[in-house]
Amino acid sequence: MTQAAIEVDGVGRTFGEGRHLLTALSDVSFRCDFGETVALLGSNGAGKTTLIKILATLLLPSGGHARVAGHDVTREPERARAATSVVFGGDRGLYARLTGRDNLRFFGMLAGLRRRDIRSRADSVLEQVNLTAAADRRVETYSKGMRQRLHLAIGLMVRPRVLLLDEPTVGLDPLEAQRLREGITALRDEGVGILLTSHYLLDVERLADRVLLLSGGRIVEDLTPAELVTKSGHAATVTVRGHGRLPAVDDLRLPASVVGTELRGDGASWELDLRLRAWSAELFGQLGVVFSESSVDDVLVRETRLEEAFTALAARLQA
Repeated sequence: MTQAAIEVDGVGRTFGEGRHLLTALSDVSFRCDFGETVALLGSNGAGKTTLIKILATLLLPSGGHARVAGHDVTREPERARAATSVVFGGDRGLYARLTGRDNLRFFGMLAGLRRRDIRSRADSVLEQVNLTAAADRRVETYSKGMRQRLHLAIGLMVRPRVLLLDEPTVGLDPLEAQRLREGITALRDEGVGILLTSHYLLDVERLADRVLLLSGGRIVEDLTPAELVTKSGHAATVTVRGHGRLPAVDDLRLPASVVGTELRGDGASWELDLRLRAWSAELFGQLGVVFSESSVDDVLVRETRLEEAFTALAARLQA
């Protein structure tokens, strides 16, 4: 098996002792390959930030092993850190009275880059995150989105093989968030292994190749975003609109993938929502047969968003 960007094997983390013992992580195992983005999802307290801190060598695991770019975070923390960049975002960690370029130069020196390499590297990462035009402005004049992109640029100064992102688009407007997502996608395409946490499910939907669902410090699901939607049991809603006589729903021979129906009408027109366990193009043909004797005006398909699926699964886990 080829070397992974991140390998986690049976990692646990507890805080306190005796009656005050708190288990933050328990027997967590997964891998993230180079050129792959894996998202951690879970409610507050599920263990996401604890796991990020362990991989960033900011916190020791209580048990198990974790490796970043092949380096054990406990036995080889310096080598693990050298291969990793951590981007927490927010206003902290930036020098507001310095320019964006000067921030990069400063953090490049802290990372041990050679002076002659810092200038060219700073120019390169500024272009990567679309901040070249604002490079010589003070950071205190930057918008939230620009500051977040500067955080990402700082993380890229060392050419990381692994990138840990904690809430990368928090507080950004839609355009700024999209620009940042494009930068993250480009890094993945260049072969960087990326682990991210986010409460913005649109980030996960657009960025993640896989989703790890954490609950109570354990990974309860490891699947693709599409598989997560299917797992929720409600992949799409088809709305059939018509006029004239209301269809007798109980008499309709609906496909087995239909898990629920809701009919609305006032005698002149009607709408029928069909909630689907799974969606496929072949369903159009099946529905055409079902409604062949009805006066159908329109058919609309709305696929379930990841946020809806996650909410349904989270509620199920807490029940």
